[in-house]
Amino acid sequence: MRIPFFTRNETLENAEEATVVQSVPRIAIIGAGAGGSSAAFWISKAKERYGLSVEIDVYERETYIGGRSTIVYPYSNTSLPPLEVGASIFVSANKNIWRASDEFNLTRREFDQGGQTGVWDGEELLFSFGDGWWHTVKAILRFGMLAPRRTEQIVGTVIKQFLTLYTLEAPKWDDIADLAASLGFSDLIQSTTANYFVKGGVSKRFAFEVVEAATRVNYGQNLDEIHGLGGAASMGATGAKGILGGNFQVFEQFLKHSGANVHLKTEVASISEISSPSRQWVVKSASGTVNYQAVILAAPFHSSGINLPPSLASSIPEQPYVRLHVTLLTTTSPTPDPAYFGLSAGAVLPNMTLTTHEGVRNGRKEPEFNSLSYHGLVRDGEWAVKIFSKERLSDQWLSKMFLGQVGWVHRKEWDAYPKLTPTSTFPPLKLDRGFYYVNAFEPFISTMETETIASRNIVDLLLNEEFDSGICGPRLSATDLPKNHTTASSDKEFVFGWDC
Repeated sequence: MRIPFFTRNETLENAEEATVVQSVPRIAIIGAGAGGSSAAFWISKAKERYGLSVEIDVYERETYIGGRSTIVYPYSNTSLPPLEVGASIFVSANKNIWRASDEFNLTRREFDQGGQTGVWDGEELLFSFGDGWWHTVKAILRFGMLAPRRTEQIVGTVIKQFLTLYTLEAPKWDDIADLAASLGFSDLIQSTTANYFVKGGVSKRFAFEVVEAATRVNYGQNLDEIHGLGGAASMGATGAKGILGGNFQVFEQFLKHSGANVHLKTEVASISEISSPSRQWVVKSASGTVNYQAVILAAPFHSSGINLPPSLASSIPEQPYVRLHVTLLTTTSPTPDPAYFGLSAGAVLPNMTLTTHEGVRNGRKEPEFNSLSYHGLVRDGEWAVKIFSKERLSDQWLSKMFLGQVGWVHRKEWDAYPKLTPTSTFPPLKLDRGFYYVNAFEPFISTMETETIASRNIVDLLLNEEFDSGICGPRLSATDLPKNHTTASSDKEFVFGWDC
């Protein structure tokens, strides 16, 4: 399947089983999610700035662009507001996504719907918080003054270091553990969030009620399972935004502006190597067999179904994922059933209910969902609701929870997040000469934004190695400044890659 505004490549499209060899060097990108689409865009920056002569082919087995960023319309009615199924939010510190929304004239919308947020432990609604002095007083009485402040300090330090990746001096790295060390994140990724935050002076109650609520909604993982960087990222969602009409539009625009040849609904079967007459990577798909000077794999290898040479396949450790059930629905009930939460009829309920695993640790019932949130009106008198859960929620459960007032329902079960367990080792970024793996970054941290950073680094490594070039010119080592760089215009905040 082909998207109309992308450059056509009839030779590849009609190749069938014939091997295509062309004089212009070609790069294959496998996957059209955040990592793959941004990789194509970063390559196009080198083409634009330095006249790099290279063709880009993007393979995507799904029928759409965006990977885990995808939308659905209630009742399949495109006149109603779309709902994000997967990656929903970004913040101003996510400078690539933020800059893309400006450059591509996409409209950012507020993600926060206002109202209150509550925390449920499976048997008791522990507390709720929102705006206003009374909620501030309640939070201080429950958690004290220091826990929120110390959490903010931890998260602020992480964000400050993270932002160095957008500077002119941003390093390129060929080992993620080395990157973690250079950012001062080694302890973060080797400790659970529980240990790291409590050691940092955050009270146990705040950690296991507030921070854990964030890790469960953002990564589907508990505080004593997920590493500290995952926990810090979960707490860094203040001021969250989304793209009006769906975040996938960022990735469509990356590909549109890259000039890449995009092949949707085209599953790659195998990638192999030939060395004669020159070294090439052979990509075999339903569209044919094509030779490439370089390949970027921007999809989780073990779920891709791609056959690699055994020596390469064995070098990629299997990455476990969180299997998540996403339930989207519409309801004419303005709140869930108060009785489910042990409250009287007519009680005011939070419009977002998060959960903690702390009740289970104390021998109580496990929450039946990770999060339940109202996402505004889809039309007068009918609200959209999104629920994340470990298990499928039955129609009977939904009907009871929403007082028999359920309209449209959409379910999606998928591997939503990598399991961010504490670690000091990571998959290789470079599998072989000219063959790179974007998703090696996922055990470190997994967001739309970090996929764009991982792909920028890999494109820089690849272009240096294969073409003596780079997004901002050749860089001889990880600490070199780009050659012939220019200063970003004074009316834009500098973002490396976008600016040089």
